Amino acid sequence: MRDASVRRWSRLHAIVYRATGGMVGRRLVANPMLLLTTRGHRSGEEHTVPLLYLDDPPRLVVIASYGGRPHHPAWYRNLVTTPRVRVQIGREQREMRARTAMAEERALWWPRVLDAYDGYRAYQSRTDREIPVVFLEPVE
Repeated sequence: MRDASVRRWSRLHAIVYRATGGMVGRRLVANPMLLLTTRGHRSGEEHTVPLLYLDDPPRLVVIASYGGRPHHPAWYRNLVTTPRVRVQIGREQREMRARTAMAEERALWWPRVLDAYDGYRAYQSRTDREIPVVFLEPVE
């Protein structure tokens, strides 16, 4: 799928998710979905994307795979610049702080990520970049 198509589908998914409070679009490939809102690293405008996530209370875990493309997704570049993000799960919204897993954390988490969705294995095989594992932690 081309980048423009991915962006259009993501926007549509986010619209439907928000409009239904997550009743539609809350699961994909047997995994829960959230909406992640970041601030654009160049524009400063808010951008929202739907993402699969793993729950590791009190934090959440998301994967910057972008389907194995050679570059990181825009949302990941955004949160590297501005780590404060907003997450919506169902109707609930929370402010969180994002951070990329360090090497040893990623090594621990990558098998869990593959257990949740084996498609990440194919995505990693398509790219030379290491796909980031991102922790979303509650803002105190």
